[in-house]
Amino acid sequence: MSENRVGEKIRQLRESKNISIEELAENSDLSVEMVEKLESNTVMPSLSPLLKIAKALDVRLGTFLDDAPQSGPVVVKSGKSENVMRFSGKNTDLKESTLEFYSLASGKTDRHMEPFIIDVHPPENEDYQLSSHEGEEFIYVMNGEIEVLYGKEKYLVSKGDSIYYDSVVPHDLHAYGGEAKILAIVYTPI
Repeated sequence: MSENRVGEKIRQLRESKNISIEELAENSDLSVEMVEKLESNTVMPSLSPLLKIAKALDVRLGTFLDDAPQSGPVVVKSGKSENVMRFSGKNTDLKESTLEFYSLASGKTDRHMEPFIIDVHPPENEDYQLSSHEGEEFIYVMNGEIEVLYGKEKYLVSKGDSIYYDSVVPHDLHAYGGEAKILAIVYTPI
C-alpha cells in the first residue's frame, strides 16, 4: 500500500455506523476540521488522534489497515509488510511522514495487540508534543537510536535495547541522531 487509505477507512467506518463527522469529532475529542482533514487525507495523521478515533468508532487501530480479515495466523516474511501507515508524529500540521508503520498483524481478527515495524525519521524540529492514550507500548530498537520522552523523564534507547511503558502517561518517541527502525507493540483496550 503506497499511500494512506486511513481517511477512507475512517469515513467508511463512520458512515457504516451512521455517525456524523460532528459526532465523531465530539466523541474523539477532536475538532470537526481535524476529522475532515483526516478523512480527506489532506494532513498526515499522527497516532494520538487515530487512537481516539479508533476508540470512538469502537475498533482497533489496526482496523484502519485491514483489508481481508482472517481468523488464522498472519505471517509476514522478513518484516516486509505491504500494509503501511504513514504518520506525522505528534505534529498534526505536517504533510510528510516522520513515522512509517508496517503492520505485522493486518487482517488478524480479534487481536488485542498491534505489532508494527516502524521506520522513524529524524524530526524536522524539536517541538515535541507529548500525548497519551489508554494502554501500553513495548518498543525494541532494531537500528539506530530513539529518544523517549515519558512524563518528565527522558530515555535514550539504542539498538538492541527495549522500553515498555504505560501509554496513559504523556509521551513522545522520535529518532535521535539519525534514522531508526523499531519493533513496536501497542495495546489499547477497546
